[in-house]
Amino acid sequence: MAHDASLPNADRIVRAQTAARAAGLDALLITPGADLRYLTGYEALPLERLTCLAVPAEGEPFLVVPLLEQPAAEASPVGALDLEIIPWRETEDPYALLASRLPRGIARVGLDNHMFAEKVLGFRSALPGVEQALAGGVLGELRVRKSAAEVAALLEAAEAIDKVHSAMEEWLRPGRTEREVGRDIADAIIASGHVRVDFVIVASGPNGASPHAEVSDRVIQPGEPVVVDIGGTMPSGYCSDSTRNYCLGARPPARYEALYEVLLHAQKEQCDAVAPGVTAEQLDAVGRDLIAKAGYGEFFIHRTGHGIGLETHEEPYIVAGSPLRLEPGMAFSVEPGIYLPGEFGARIEDIAVCTEEGGERLNLTSRDLRVLPV
Repeated sequence: MAHDASLPNADRIVRAQTAARAAGLDALLITPGADLRYLTGYEALPLERLTCLAVPAEGEPFLVVPLLEQPAAEASPVGALDLEIIPWRETEDPYALLASRLPRGIARVGLDNHMFAEKVLGFRSALPGVEQALAGGVLGELRVRKSAAEVAALLEAAEAIDKVHSAMEEWLRPGRTEREVGRDIADAIIASGHVRVDFVIVASGPNGASPHAEVSDRVIQPGEPVVVDIGGTMPSGYCSDSTRNYCLGARPPARYEALYEVLLHAQKEQCDAVAPGVTAEQLDAVGRDLIAKAGYGEFFIHRTGHGIGLETHEEPYIVAGSPLRLEPGMAFSVEPGIYLPGEFGARIEDIAVCTEEGGERLNLTSRDLRVLPV
C-alpha cells in the first residue's frame, strides 16, 4: 500500500523518541500494524517471523526484519528514511539480535498495543528483568492530532465513500439479498479509489436493530428501512467510514419515521457542537440527552463515536465518562443510533474534524432518509 510522501515520517520517529522519554520508557518496540505504518510508512506483513522497529529513547532507531523481507522493507518508504535495516536469518534468534542492539541498562520498554502474544513473550525472554508497558498511550498522543496532510487524506477517503452512498440505488433493490447487495457495494468501494474494503453492513428490517449486523441471505422487502454502514482504506493508508439509511419504494412505518426524525436532529446537533475544549463526554451527551428525552434512551446502546486515521477505530473515543477535551486535528465519527429489537434500527454517521474555529464534517451526502425507486 502506498503511503503519502507528504506525511513527515522521519519527524514522527523523533517525536516518538521525545514522547517515550517523557513517559519514562527506554525504548519503543513496534511490530507490523498501524503504529509501524504511522512511524515509517511501511505496511509490513504480520508474519510469525519478527519484524520490529526499535526506537530507543536515546540513540538511533533501527528496523529488524527477516532476511526474506529485506527487499520489501527497502522498497517501502523506510528506504527514504535514515533508518538502519537489520536483517536476520532463519537460524538466528531475532529477539536476542534486537536486544543486543538496544542501549545498555534499559529498564522499561513500550510494546505496541497489538503485538502478538508470542512476540511479547519473546521479548520477555530476550530482555529479562526489563519491565514491559504499552506504547499505545505514547503513540496515541501523537496520532490523535492529525496534520493538515492527514486531514486531506481523510477528506479524500470521505469523498470516495460518499460516491458509493450516492449511487446506492444501483444495487439496493427489493428482492435482492443483503449478501448480494453487499458484494456489489464492496466492488464499488474499490472502484471509488479504495485499495481495501474494511467492512460492509447491509442490515434490512429487523437486522438493522443490530449495530454490527453481518450481511445475510435475508431478502430485502419493499418499504422496510435498511442501514448501510461502509468503509475502506485508501492508497494513503487512511480510512473511510459512513452510515446512511435507506428505504425501498415506499415510506417506512410511521414509528420509524418518528424515530428517524429524533436521530437526525441529535446527530446534526452533535456535529454542530464539535469545537476545541468540548469534552468527549459533553459531545456524547448532546445527542444522547436529546434521544433520551424523546423516549429512546435505552435504545442508544453504544458510544457516539471513535477516532479514525490509519485505523478505522483509534483515539479519540467519544463516549460518556471521557474527560478528553477536543483539540484541533482530532478526527472522529459522530454516529448516534437507535435500535428497536425485532423491528428496525437507524444510525447516521459522519466523520468530523475538530478545527481551530469549531468542527468540519467530511461526509457530505444527505443525512435524510433516502427512499429509493424500485
